[in-house]
Amino acid sequence: MSINNVHLATTIDTHTELHLVRPDPGLTHTYSNSTAHNIPEIAVSPSQGKFLSLLTTISSARNVLEIGTLGGYSSICFARALKAAAHNHNHDNGTNDQENEHKNTNGRSPRPKGKVTSIEIDPARRELSIQNLTHANVKVPEEAEVLLGAALDVLPRLGTEIEAGTRERFDFVFVDADWERQWEYFDWGVKLCKGRGSVVYVDNVVRALIEGGFVEGEGRGVGFREDREKEGERGEGLVEKVGRDGRVEAVVMQTVGAKDYDGFLMAVVK
Repeated sequence: MSINNVHLATTIDTHTELHLVRPDPGLTHTYSNSTAHNIPEIAVSPSQGKFLSLLTTISSARNVLEIGTLGGYSSICFARALKAAAHNHNHDNGTNDQENEHKNTNGRSPRPKGKVTSIEIDPARRELSIQNLTHANVKVPEEAEVLLGAALDVLPRLGTEIEAGTRERFDFVFVDADWERQWEYFDWGVKLCKGRGSVVYVDNVVRALIEGGFVEGEGRGVGFREDREKEGERGEGLVEKVGRDGRVEAVVMQTVGAKDYDGFLMAVVK
């Protein structure tokens, strides 16, 4: 198949979003409010947000961990998917959303509402994301909480809370943070997952491969492969390490569209 039609990617995105992604005032506000506060325009696109929502639904996730909140766009997508799944489950089993502590008419326990736990290192972005979540009618912190701090500081604390029984493990982990630490975030994501069937999704993997110098190509501006080699580490990136990780099965999917050429890694815990 020829790649001569790649120049139509943005046009295709516009066409498909028009027909498949419904206008959403909350998400539109998140984009505009984030731009007004000088947040880089690197959030997921509407189609990508819809894709993440669908993945959350088909994986039957109840607890989502997000590393990198930015303005909260993807957080809203996750929170809404979790809420809809709980509502649909309870409705199908004869329970309303106010009966979470009682048996439904079929004698089954209702499904508790899910929750998104997001980590953001920048205080101003955290506050903005909370504003955007609230504007989109996502309850903070009941349906989504945004934890402040460097992910590699926060993740061990989450692990401690899980071991202490004060926090549930995660079904779905979304990594959308600094590319240099993709492997560390992935590793923690697997550790904090419930186990078999849990999903770890890492965004921007293809650009990290190219710009990090892990494959031949243009734009090796980040060059963190060389930085790690200078620090005495093996010059390997996320893909090489995941390929040797016996805990998961994974794949990288390349994408092209309004967000240019990129791709993601998705892994399922064995």
